[in-house]
Amino acid sequence: MADEPIAKRVPHELKAPHGHVRQDPYFWLRQREESEVIEYLESENAYHKEGMADTVDLQKTLFEEIKGRIKQDDSSVPYREKSYHYYTRYREGESYPLYCRRPNGTGPETEQIMLDVPAMAKGHEFYDLDEGEISADETILAFSVDTVGRRFYDIHFKDLTTGKLLEDTIASVTGDHAWANDNRTLFYSRQDPETLRSFQVFRHTLGTPVADDVLVYEEEDETYYVYVYKTKSERFIVIGSSQTISDELRLIDADTPEQEPRIFAPRRRNLEYDIDHFGGQFYVRTNKDAVNFRLMSCPLDHTGEEHWVELIPHRDDTYLSEIEVFKDYLVVTQRKDALIQIRIRNRDGEWHSLDFGEPVYTAWLSTNLQFDTELLRIGFSSLRTPDSLFDYNMRSREKTLLKQEPVLGSFDSSDYITERLWATARDGTRVPISIIYRKGFAKDGTAPLMLYAYGSYGHSTNPSFRSPNLSLLDRGFAYAIAHVRGGQEMGRQWYDDGKLLKKKNTFHDFIDCAEHLIGAGYTSPERLFANGGSAGGLLMGAVANMRPDLFKGLIADVPFVDVVTTMLDDTIPLTTSEYDEWGNPNEEKFYDYMLSYSPYDQVGKKDYPNLLVIAGLHDSQVQYWEPAKWVAKLRHERSNKDKLLFLKTEMSAGHGGPTGRFDRYRDLAFEFAFLLKLAGKIPAAENTPP
Repeated sequence: MADEPIAKRVPHELKAPHGHVRQDPYFWLRQREESEVIEYLESENAYHKEGMADTVDLQKTLFEEIKGRIKQDDSSVPYREKSYHYYTRYREGESYPLYCRRPNGTGPETEQIMLDVPAMAKGHEFYDLDEGEISADETILAFSVDTVGRRFYDIHFKDLTTGKLLEDTIASVTGDHAWANDNRTLFYSRQDPETLRSFQVFRHTLGTPVADDVLVYEEEDETYYVYVYKTKSERFIVIGSSQTISDELRLIDADTPEQEPRIFAPRRRNLEYDIDHFGGQFYVRTNKDAVNFRLMSCPLDHTGEEHWVELIPHRDDTYLSEIEVFKDYLVVTQRKDALIQIRIRNRDGEWHSLDFGEPVYTAWLSTNLQFDTELLRIGFSSLRTPDSLFDYNMRSREKTLLKQEPVLGSFDSSDYITERLWATARDGTRVPISIIYRKGFAKDGTAPLMLYAYGSYGHSTNPSFRSPNLSLLDRGFAYAIAHVRGGQEMGRQWYDDGKLLKKKNTFHDFIDCAEHLIGAGYTSPERLFANGGSAGGLLMGAVANMRPDLFKGLIADVPFVDVVTTMLDDTIPLTTSEYDEWGNPNEEKFYDYMLSYSPYDQVGKKDYPNLLVIAGLHDSQVQYWEPAKWVAKLRHERSNKDKLLFLKTEMSAGHGGPTGRFDRYRDLAFEFAFLLKLAGKIPAAENTPP
């Protein structure tokens, strides 16, 4: 194998506002347009291809295996909105879906293909389409397209009566938009071209120049971002302005789009709220005097905090996460003991809960656009049960399965076992773990195990079905999710205890979960692997520094590893709007704490595990240079050169990787091959370089 790529070291001094100085010899890798940077990234790509040459046949096998489980000509369950049923479907062999509709009460013969995405995506290496929204009279579709991966979208308009695109095009915006009820006015948000922070909301009138669009709202506080949507009732346009711990919403009557927006409830620090509307009142989900949120209501014309009346009180052990309003029912989703519960209240105030019958699962509210109905559309999935869609009759309490995602081949869910485990963290906190393995799995430390976690932004990792994972499970792996602090699985406090000056709890929880699995015989350090992406990639970098001896290999997808430098640079994303997540390093206490765990800054002369690091050249969330710099520094500092260290940069993709479903399967096949190579599970016939 050729010598590993070595990035040049160029002296560069980084001085913090409070005087501390760091040296960053790889700072030059930030120059995206420089040919030397591209050449370095390409040399790293060539290196990982050579290093994985003995898995090429295995990658092909895995790709065909993963693809072979997917029903290629599949379609979604139609949902009703006004006069039509809407759905997506795939044609066999195509990477992108068709967006379709048909009039209510009719069959496939009346199908209208609104967007033929396979045709639209031709000629583009990257094509990300947001289906968008249809005007109130159901004749014009607004949709957004990004062809680079930087999350700058162009909004287009299609006349569904003629099938033709309108001349209006709104370029380089967030793609976030909402229709007024006049069928000619669209509200949309625009981001700063440098920081990518969405900070403006405009009003566009069809048939007029975009240059004449009216600025409706501009957010001047750089820690907030804005967004826009329409309430389920279609009565109001909502302009949201939010940061990590505060919200402020503004309302515009959708029938009078030119009116000035009015504030729903003024912002104040630590007040979070979101709203829904039905009839003569608003429903307000809020953390006002309620860490785990509670539900309030208020009249349409008096919406300030002082007018909120409690409907569902706060509970210390249950996090209120979502509501859905119907004419005769109120539906809430909540989290308790790291599981999602769906509860329903009728007009008489009686509550009941849905029973899903598995120890580890996820459930969700699907598309529910009708107010006057007894049917609630819900989704259910578990680590061993494919995504399933139901209509649940809220009166009779009968559940009707509409569709379960097909898994082709010999898959039988009864061949797999799922468990909920609890690890005890070093501070005594019990941390939940979800795990799946195939029957016959031996808990004697001899099996390989993949441990996944995210643990930031209050994002909960739900234990749901992923058919590609069968390729690992059927080769003897166990797959586990560590529900570490920083998520919200155990309530809002779970999130608060994993951010700012408590961020290290996230890393400690993950390490303690790994040690619990080892101690219980599920795996051993020689067979333990871990994976995380973005902020979860930060987790991978942190544990690589803290406990490199605990893992055989790590996969870090688009990892946020250069924490201090990024959070000191207010010209790039993930900075000012995230001070309440990570802290503001312009303050010395936050700077020192970040520095103590920042993976890039903490790289040292130690033995590291095998590492696969993935970056996206056009990534708008975690800039490509963070993983690139990290790998370059690891190559220079690490004391062991016998372990694999690969940087794989997607040269035509952003934060989410490739957009086509088959390209994503190829990426998964590559990652799985990396794991199987390290686990010694490459079949002899697939162990020969091409």
